[in-house]
Amino acid sequence: MEKKKSEHNTNELLVFTYKNRKPLMLTGLIAGVVSIIVSLFLPVLYRSDAIVFPAATSTVSFNALSNAKASSMDFGEEENAEQLIQILQSSPLRNRIINEFNLAKVYDIDPKDKSYHYKLGKAYKSHINFERTRFGSINISVLDEDPELAANIANKIVQLIDTVKNDLIKERTVPALEINKRKLNQLKDAQEKLNEEMDSLSQLGVVDAKSRSSLFAALNEAKTAEDKAFFKNQIEVNLKYGARYDALSDLREFRIEKLTDQEVSYEQAESDAVENFNHKFVVEYAVPSDKKAKPKRMIIVLVYTFAAVLLMFIALLIRERVRTIKHAI
Repeated sequence: MEKKKSEHNTNELLVFTYKNRKPLMLTGLIAGVVSIIVSLFLPVLYRSDAIVFPAATSTVSFNALSNAKASSMDFGEEENAEQLIQILQSSPLRNRIINEFNLAKVYDIDPKDKSYHYKLGKAYKSHINFERTRFGSINISVLDEDPELAANIANKIVQLIDTVKNDLIKERTVPALEINKRKLNQLKDAQEKLNEEMDSLSQLGVVDAKSRSSLFAALNEAKTAEDKAFFKNQIEVNLKYGARYDALSDLREFRIEKLTDQEVSYEQAESDAVENFNHKFVVEYAVPSDKKAKPKRMIIVLVYTFAAVLLMFIALLIRERVRTIKHAI
């Protein structure tokens, strides 16, 4: 029963379509002609693409025990790619591109317009796109009426990746460098004062614990009164200051290790704050395209024509249904 009903409805639609074939065909013809004319007035856009891989690390490690994967030669993974996309979409990079290529003029946006920033941002996003590929790389795509300009913008974005990211890194690493430098200087000053005190004790005759034990033997072996007086004086000085000298000696060894670690930390901070690192691998630079990317006129004509015919079909169907209801009443 349901099958017969479905076939009946289908037949009704076919009959309805055939009866209204003329207005539907006329609608399709008009829509086709109008969409062809409209598509001819649409600006022709050319597309240029640049492909980059994120680097796994943005620094050179001075620690010999650092993870082997944190090598400057390693390609980044998904997290690095997502971070790179955030850099590409950031306002510092966007503003530099807009200013350098005067995109407000290119996109014909009046700076006095109340919605200037909104329109400029919308135009920027519609012409410049960043997408992570299934291989983990980032595709930088730029559309423009001028193929040379599209390629230049894409390549400039590639160059600015390092500039913008290094600027962001330096906001944190420069203060860190100052802290490390201050701490290193404090340790050096403390070490210098410790050495000066140990030198003063050495000038008084204080020796290390190993040498101190031989003073008594030297006193017993002394043959002259002058030598005995000398060694006796040395023993008294070492008994008085020996403990202090030993404490300073142990403290010096501890501080030497700490100073060495701090020097490594300072070298790391200096490298991070001063050096400008490359944060990406450029797989492919953009080149001017010799084939238009937009508009796809055939697709525009087909879509608009089909949409117009469909809307006309629905309108005729509604009109027919209204007539049926009126006759029933």
